[in-house]
Amino acid sequence: MFQPAYFDHNATTPLAPAVLAAMLPWLESQFGNASSRHEYGRAARRAIDAARQQVAAAVNAHPTEIVFTSGGSESNNLFLKGAAAAVRPGRLAISAIEHPCVRQPAAQLARQGWQVQQVAVDGNGVVDPAAYAEALLAKPQLISLMTANNETGVVQDIAALAGAAKVGGGWFHSDAVQAFGKLPLDFRALNAAGVHALTLSAHKANGPQGAAALVLDKRVELLPLIAGGGHERGLRSGTENVSAIVGFGAAAELAAQRVAEVPVRLLAMRAQLEAGLTALGARIFGGAVERLPNTTYFAFPAIDGETLVGKLDREGFAVASGAACSSADPEPSHVLRAMGVGPEIARGAVRVSLGAGNSEFEIDQFINALQVTVGRLQGLTAVAV
Repeated sequence: MFQPAYFDHNATTPLAPAVLAAMLPWLESQFGNASSRHEYGRAARRAIDAARQQVAAAVNAHPTEIVFTSGGSESNNLFLKGAAAAVRPGRLAISAIEHPCVRQPAAQLARQGWQVQQVAVDGNGVVDPAAYAEALLAKPQLISLMTANNETGVVQDIAALAGAAKVGGGWFHSDAVQAFGKLPLDFRALNAAGVHALTLSAHKANGPQGAAALVLDKRVELLPLIAGGGHERGLRSGTENVSAIVGFGAAAELAAQRVAEVPVRLLAMRAQLEAGLTALGARIFGGAVERLPNTTYFAFPAIDGETLVGKLDREGFAVASGAACSSADPEPSHVLRAMGVGPEIARGAVRVSLGAGNSEFEIDQFINALQVTVGRLQGLTAVAV
């Protein structure tokens, strides 16, 4: 009997058994506050230190460059608002396809006197070289460009983009939440190229929700969003979520072990999926450029994406109509609009994001269900017309 298939790994991933095993003691018998001086507290501190080393090792950073936070949104806000607070209002450059947790802080900074420039992308979702060169002429003090897009999966050449910005002397940040665990990330190499900060999140790589990190070049001056007891080098005060941080460390170690092999299988399944989608007449967004190996973003003409997602859910397939964090927004995807996709096709967008636990059998079942569902919806559309 066919079991429901989870195809929404860009929203969140299942907790790996090894990660849960690492967390359980800190949810049961181990309960110390890592700031306490007794053995309970010292044990918690040792666990956090070990997790910091695991996360650092996974992205070739130094443990002192890891600042733990509660999520990717907090990490992005910490960099943008923290760096902005340390200097006079100036110019901030972001791409037109950033996640809302970059776009919204940028909008807040604009109300505080910052000049925010959105860098255009081309029809494939890649940062436009001419638009980027023009943005760099203004020598922005802060730049934030995501490594891989959460909707399309399109990957940017972050090292080259950061290298081009070096001459301007601004701080360069990249939201690497979706890339973590799916692509190799080397902070030492990226830092040498001109990247000063990366955002990572545990729950996108089979870790727990509620744990993330800002990987930060220590030359960057940030003012904290949360003041208090001075935790995380004074950059993020608050009693640490020890169990989630321990889980993040275990997930990071697991991701580092798998990053060379898992993408190969994901790419094979994605190719199988996209062959089926193409045969059914779907349009695949960003299909001509490098994307995350697990991500396919597609649409069928004259079919509403939310409607299709709902019907597929009833058939046992969990997919998304866009970014999970902005699912309440009824407007067409800002990412697709930035790519020049018209609203009539953008409203039909559906995202499938695969994980290591998915199978070729599930892909076949999905294509079969999609063929029937799309046929019915197209029939209804034809009758309505």
